[in-house]
Amino acid sequence: MSNPPDHAESVNPSLSATGHIDPVFSAQRIAYADKGLDLVDLPPTPLEMFRRWYDEALAAGVTEPNAMTLATVDAAGAPTARTVLLKHVDADGFVFFTNRRSRKGRELAAHPVAAIVLAWLPVHRQVCVRGRVEQVSAEATAEYFGTRPWDSRIGAWASHQSEPVGSRAEIEQRWAELGARWPDHGRPDDVPVPPHWGGYLVRPVEVEFWQGRPSRLHDRLVFVPVQDLTPTVTPTQDPTPTPTQDPPALDDSTGWRVERREP
Repeated sequence: MSNPPDHAESVNPSLSATGHIDPVFSAQRIAYADKGLDLVDLPPTPLEMFRRWYDEALAAGVTEPNAMTLATVDAAGAPTARTVLLKHVDADGFVFFTNRRSRKGRELAAHPVAAIVLAWLPVHRQVCVRGRVEQVSAEATAEYFGTRPWDSRIGAWASHQSEPVGSRAEIEQRWAELGARWPDHGRPDDVPVPPHWGGYLVRPVEVEFWQGRPSRLHDRLVFVPVQDLTPTVTPTQDPTPTPTQDPPALDDSTGWRVERREP
């Protein structure tokens, strides 16, 4: 939602030569007239603030308010992003589940850092999080897996996520065969947890609350640790080093400070 930088070197040469901007995209604009976000509006912890905004998104009827963009980096440091669903949040951080053999799973194994964005467009808000990533326990994974609908549990086995496939029919055939192997008896243990499937915890080192405002002068208030956790990076180091010190718990009122950033 932030406006792109206006650098001459980033302009598409062909676009610059024609001088034409596609109005189908350029004319799409909403003038935000929302109440501002100031320091006095914030509770003392990022967890309390997130829960407050999440409840307000629910009350506003936002579709799938737990949908979040997850960005990871590959071995070359190039980013990839996709939408996943937030399935738990507590003092440790934000939890989602996925196939660990997928592209994101492989990238997280190589570089256990990520960014997530929950965009609540009807209320002109977003929450942006950066942090390191850890696998959740097998026990927590099994507990959540048993709450999924039976067909989704079969799907976790049937999909070789991120791998090329010749046709959708191949996937559906595999799903049908696995469904026959583990029929639905209405129990959480009808389908075993795939060994390649599990949860990840994004442990934040930064939590930003973004509120749309008039004239694109948006409010951005960011919880950052009182103690700087950013490791020093040299040209010879991994481009995405992981902080060696744990970030503060999201419910620790003494571990965070708030800074306002320009829109």
